[in-house]
Amino acid sequence: MDARMNLFANPVSASFTKRLTMAGKVISDSALPAATYELVKIRASQINGCGYCTDMHTKDAAHAGETSVRLNLVAAWHESTVFTEAERAALALTEEATRIGDGRSVSDEVWDQVRKHYDEDQIAALIAAIAMINAWNRMNVIARTPAGSYEPGQWG
Repeated sequence: MDARMNLFANPVSASFTKRLTMAGKVISDSALPAATYELVKIRASQINGCGYCTDMHTKDAAHAGETSVRLNLVAAWHESTVFTEAERAALALTEEATRIGDGRSVSDEVWDQVRKHYDEDQIAALIAAIAMINAWNRMNVIARTPAGSYEPGQWG
């Protein structure tokens, strides 16, 4: 697959992606567990069919010590036993929030689970993380950014 455009070479999209990256630091610096942040990015990227982001975030998570069992089961987290209740709440929120364009909403049940496991700052970081990865996914899917060549730490 060939990319439609290089998002990092065009001055407008490069400026925008630079700002998205800078905004992501707010999430990285928050009290949201780093493993949860990666799981959120992986799951949203899977749902959105973003190969580039799925490649990047599974490699980054593995590089940070995430197990292959957990990485392999993100897409089937509903049926797995390897995620904590807090991670399951974050994954459920990720799925429902990522699919709001399909006429869905975030259910009260999922919201209650998120509130049970995360404080206000962590919830704010979760919401920001979901919004951010969905923006990245859309940019890369539209531009057809090819997957497979990402190296952990490549972007910072």
